[in-house]
Amino acid sequence: MASLTVPEGNLITPEIIETRSKSSVSDLQSQTGHSVSPDHNLTPQTMCPAFGSLRVLTRIDGVQTAMVTDTGCLYGLTFVTHFYAARKSIAAPAFGTKELVAGNVAEAAIAACIEASKMPGTKLVAAISLCVAETAGLTEEMLPRQINGVDVILVRVPAYAIHSHPEAKDVAINALLKRYAPAQTETTEDGVERPLTYDGSNEEEEALRRKVIMLGEVFPADPISVDAVLKRLGGGLAATLPSRNLDDYKLARRVGAIAAVHPFYGGSVATLRAAGVPIISGAPVGPEATYNWIKAVAAALKLDGELAEQVAAEERDKCKAIISQFPLRGRVMVCGYEGNELLYARLLVEAGAEVPYISTSIQKSLYTAADEAWLKARGTREIVYQKTLEQDVRALDRYQPDLVLGTTPLSAEAKQRGIPGMYYTNMLSVRPLFLSAGLAGTIQLIRDALERAPRYAWMREFFEGPRPTAPAGPAPINTMD
Repeated sequence: MASLTVPEGNLITPEIIETRSKSSVSDLQSQTGHSVSPDHNLTPQTMCPAFGSLRVLTRIDGVQTAMVTDTGCLYGLTFVTHFYAARKSIAAPAFGTKELVAGNVAEAAIAACIEASKMPGTKLVAAISLCVAETAGLTEEMLPRQINGVDVILVRVPAYAIHSHPEAKDVAINALLKRYAPAQTETTEDGVERPLTYDGSNEEEEALRRKVIMLGEVFPADPISVDAVLKRLGGGLAATLPSRNLDDYKLARRVGAIAAVHPFYGGSVATLRAAGVPIISGAPVGPEATYNWIKAVAAALKLDGELAEQVAAEERDKCKAIISQFPLRGRVMVCGYEGNELLYARLLVEAGAEVPYISTSIQKSLYTAADEAWLKARGTREIVYQKTLEQDVRALDRYQPDLVLGTTPLSAEAKQRGIPGMYYTNMLSVRPLFLSAGLAGTIQLIRDALERAPRYAWMREFFEGPRPTAPAGPAPINTMD
């Protein structure tokens, strides 16, 4: 096998990419001493994942962030946070080689937290610990729980441990929940600890027990639709996390259940489960999942079963009616980094599309298992977790899709080949998705995009000239038959 050589300046050339893509894992391990995939570290796949935590925390009213990191990381993350309209300053210590060598990491972090606590309206300071601080050994025990009467939490998001923006969001929310919705226990006479239970003596608490909190970033119209359906059952939606309101995090332990509508909130779910809060997984996306989700919520909240069956069946039938009006025909690749790619893929499959390949930035987990099994039973051949751009590009060659829902570089690659492509985040995550109310817009968008193939072919021919006719290859396998 050809040896790998990195040219001066550590530039990655096409030759190196080709060599790495043809290398086996064992070959690469023998060269580097580490077990890596052929695509490992070919190109940066994302900016620092800590942005996921920053994006959540800087949007909460009353929360002030203090970033404990080196100057370069501070500059980049501050820039992108303000680009996304944070509208608040980020406190940071003077933290360089001198402080690091002197072992003054905790002192620098506390100084930054003190400055953050002085900012007007601050109710909580979130100290965000990145790679340098984590490597230097900053721990939660080194920080005070309060400064100047303001709560302090530590959010640990080193890029070497947290690999995606969605999972960094989970770290931030979990840190808030550990402070404001901790597991509260009582000790029985025999010394056994058990979660505190509600005795039903308070009307406000009783009303909260008939409501859920949705855990997952969703389009603003979705909570309104969900609340309307749950009110028909005698329940309701108490809040959606992440939220701009700090008090919503304090409600999490008091509601009847948590609906984790996205699969990457594993840490937050574990904290809430330890607090004795029932957890509902999955999301009301598409006819089948919508029906099952409404029934599951009703069961968790102990609401009327017959009424739940009626409402769930009505919503399922509405979804089916919309799909019958706008059926999808075509092969679609779903590739994103939001963490909700499997939900969208399910909807497309139920609407009639073929989805042979799905990729996402999040890890495979217990909470992705049900959707993965459902999709593979209906023709999906590959679901790639913690994906790379190189894997997605190779999938373009294998599956020859009619439409690509992907990241910016993947969509650009698809368009260059004459395949309709849309940026997943900006085109899909900015639309309602849940229940029948959210389904229609997404289905129509995808149907319109699938019909653009002739336009893309015309544009490519216009700029490149007529393409030579290639001999017909083997017919693509239709896994939906």
